[in-house]
Amino acid sequence: MKDSSGDRMLLSVIYVLLALMAFVSFYPFWNAAVISFNNGSDTLRGGITFWPRSFTLENYKVVFEDSRLVNGFVISVLRTVVGTLLSIGATAIFAYGMSKTELIGRKTYMVLCIVTMYFSGGLIPTFLLIRSLDMFNTFWVMVIPGIISVWNMIIFRTFFKSIPAGLEESARIDGCSNWGVLFRIILPLSGPVIATLSLFTAVYHWNDWFTPSIYISNTDLLPIQTKLQQILNSNIMSEQMAQLDSAAQGRMGQMKAVTTKSLSMATMMVATIPILCVYPFLQKYFVKGVLVGSLKE
Repeated sequence: MKDSSGDRMLLSVIYVLLALMAFVSFYPFWNAAVISFNNGSDTLRGGITFWPRSFTLENYKVVFEDSRLVNGFVISVLRTVVGTLLSIGATAIFAYGMSKTELIGRKTYMVLCIVTMYFSGGLIPTFLLIRSLDMFNTFWVMVIPGIISVWNMIIFRTFFKSIPAGLEESARIDGCSNWGVLFRIILPLSGPVIATLSLFTAVYHWNDWFTPSIYISNTDLLPIQTKLQQILNSNIMSEQMAQLDSAAQGRMGQMKAVTTKSLSMATMMVATIPILCVYPFLQKYFVKGVLVGSLKE
């Protein structure tokens, strides 16, 4: 059956609207990349849109020669990897226990978990708690407080309940303990939901700049996102140049083309591209993982 002219016109309008939406969504990122490759002094004139008007790699040279920014990148990678592994592992174990109907007090535990999703202790009590636990100004303050996600636990629990009980019963007949069932049966079958929640958790750890800015004063422990925020808050170039190490300071005469805006855009690209590269490899798990973990309750 051939499409009518009205159907073709409707499809054309839909395609045009989708193309416009894609352009509006992608252009800010593209423009930031263009500015990061453009001469900073030339950028101040305005008019930089789709292509660099005065191409330069000076902005990226400053970023990669600043030992503090490189160190911040390493801290971000470590935080993302360690935080994601610990969070997914601990949340999955917690969800497996909560999925058991024979667990005494299961409904009470669930209510207490739900309450924490809507109410927190507040910034000041949390700060005092972190300090009393001796986690202030340590790497673990970025990992341990958020190691359990109630929302992820609910998705895990729902997915675990959808796995046929016969598989677990067969494993127990073969002598598996609870740990054996979890790690040999349940988790290997939970690939889509693990991949999806791992990505969400990794993006949170990678993008979070607020937590380190509150609980960490040691600049050597600050992730690159927090340092990027500091750059974005800078009003003059001298504030950023004062933070450069001795190797970069020797090149001050060559950095007249670098401005705060161009430097912040280059840092933003360095901080954004790594996490974007992860999406294509896990995209196929998005719909399947989230839907499977939410259809049955």
